[in-house]
Amino acid sequence: MRLAAAAICLTLGAHHARLPTTQFTLIWTHSVEKIDWQEDYRIRGDRLVLTEARIRGTGAGMEPPPDATLRDGWWHYVPHLPPLPELRLTLSPYTADYRLCWSGGCHALAALMNKRVPDGVVVVRACAPRA
Repeated sequence: MRLAAAAICLTLGAHHARLPTTQFTLIWTHSVEKIDWQEDYRIRGDRLVLTEARIRGTGAGMEPPPDATLRDGWWHYVPHLPPLPELRLTLSPYTADYRLCWSGGCHALAALMNKRVPDGVVVVRACAPRA
């Protein structure tokens, strides 16, 4: 029996999506400061590992850590977090949509979940292996 390649699974209620990748960048816009934040994730086993984060500026609750370096207008740093079982991303009509980027393209999270009105919590995790 051969197992399918690792992938990222998204769940929102009865809606499911499978992304054919083992790594992705999550981009979101701070709701107050309107500044983009980028986070790079990869699968390790059944967990998501945050490998690097970038922030374009500073503001309310957005101070980069002391070890961050400024390159090309972005603060780069490596968050010190353990591998995560999942991410929970709240879609809201009051904030900009999340974007997930992989294999050279970016996609709005609500579109990936086939939602016209963004609302609800999308769970992002490594997919369970399937035969």
